[in-house]
Amino acid sequence: MVGVFVGSAALIIILSVFNGFEEVVLKMFNTISPHIVISPLQGKTFDPGTSYFNALKQNKEIYSFAEVLSENALLRYNDKQSVGLIKGVSPAYLKNKSLDSITIEGKFVLANSNGSNAVIGSAIQAYLMVNTTDPFNQLQVFSPKKGSKGSSGNPGDDFNVLSIPVSGVFEVQQDFDNVAIVPLSFARALLDEPLKISSIEINLKPGIDADKFKHKIEEHIGEKYEVKDRIQQNKVLYNILGSEKWAVYIILTFILIIAIFNIIGSLTMLVIDKLKDIAVLSSLGAGKKLIKQIFLFEGMMITMTGCILGLIVGFLFCLLQQKFGFFKMSQENLAIPNAYPVAFKWMDFLLVFLTVSVFSFVASALSSNLSVKKIDHLNQDL
Repeated sequence: MVGVFVGSAALIIILSVFNGFEEVVLKMFNTISPHIVISPLQGKTFDPGTSYFNALKQNKEIYSFAEVLSENALLRYNDKQSVGLIKGVSPAYLKNKSLDSITIEGKFVLANSNGSNAVIGSAIQAYLMVNTTDPFNQLQVFSPKKGSKGSSGNPGDDFNVLSIPVSGVFEVQQDFDNVAIVPLSFARALLDEPLKISSIEINLKPGIDADKFKHKIEEHIGEKYEVKDRIQQNKVLYNILGSEKWAVYIILTFILIIAIFNIIGSLTMLVIDKLKDIAVLSSLGAGKKLIKQIFLFEGMMITMTGCILGLIVGFLFCLLQQKFGFFKMSQENLAIPNAYPVAFKWMDFLLVFLTVSVFSFVASALSSNLSVKKIDHLNQDL
C-alpha cells in the first residue's frame, strides 16, 4: 500500500508540475502569438485593402487587427552586425498590454515624439551588445533595394539603409528573440513596400471562441490564404510539451506497475498462510468464485487505498506549493517565476486512478487464482 501511495503521489505531483510549466511557457508564447494569423499561401505579401479584409477589420468580436510586414535584414550596431527579422507592425499591435510582461529592459515603445523606435529580442541584443540607454548610437538596418542586381559600382547603392533607436528588449524564446519589432511605416520605407503586407495578426475579445472564428474566416477568405491558430503557429512547441509529459507519465507508470505487482507476492504469502481457512470455507459451502473474490477484493482494497491516499497527499502538496512556493528553481528568470509552477487538471487525477485500477485488478486477479488451485486436495487433507 505504501509503494502504491508513493507512486501515485509522485505521479500526480510530476504531472501537475508539468502542467504548471506548460501554462507558463504557453503564456509567454501567447503574449507574442496572436489568436489568429492570416498569411498568403503563395508568395510573401498580399494586398490588405480588399473588401473582405476591410469588413473583417470592423468585426466587433476582434480586439486588435494588426497588419504586419516582415523580412530578414542585416542589423548593425557599432562594429557588430547580425542578420535578424524586421517585423513592422501597425499601431493596433500595441493593444496587447501583456507585451510589457516580456520586456526585460527599457520599454515596449515603437514611437514617441522623436519618431520611430525598435524593440529587439534578447538574442539580437546579446550578439550586437545594444545599449538601450545610449541616445547617440542607433541600430542600423540594411535591406536590398527592390530590383537591385548588385551591378552598381558602389555596393551601398544597392541597399536601403535606415537607422532607428532601440527603446526596449524583450525575451520569450530563441525563435522569437531574433526579431526586431518596428513601426509598419519604418518597415515600408526600408523594404520599398508601400501597400502590401506579410500577414494579419488578430486578437479576439475575451470569451470569443478562436476555433469557431477561424473556421468562419476560412469559409469566406478563399484558397489563396492560410489561417493559423495558436497551436498551428507553434506546432513544434505543443508537440514537445505533449510528448515530454507523456514520456514522464510512461516512465513513472512503469515504476508504479512494479509497486502494484508487489501485491502478487503479498497475496501469495497470504494464500499460503490462510490455506486451512480456505479449506474450512470450502467445506462450509463457499465456492471457488467466492474465495477468489475475497482475495481479489483484498488486493484491490490494498492498492486502491494507497492510490486514493497518494492522490490526496499529492493534491495537498501541489496546493501548498502553488500557494507558498516552498520549492524554488536554481536560478531566477524575469520571464519565469522562481518557484516551481503547479497547475491542476482533473484528467490527470482520473488518468492516475484508472491506471492504478487496471493494473491492480490484473495483479489481484492473478493472485486470487492461486487461492483455488489446490482447493480439492486441501479438502481431502482436512
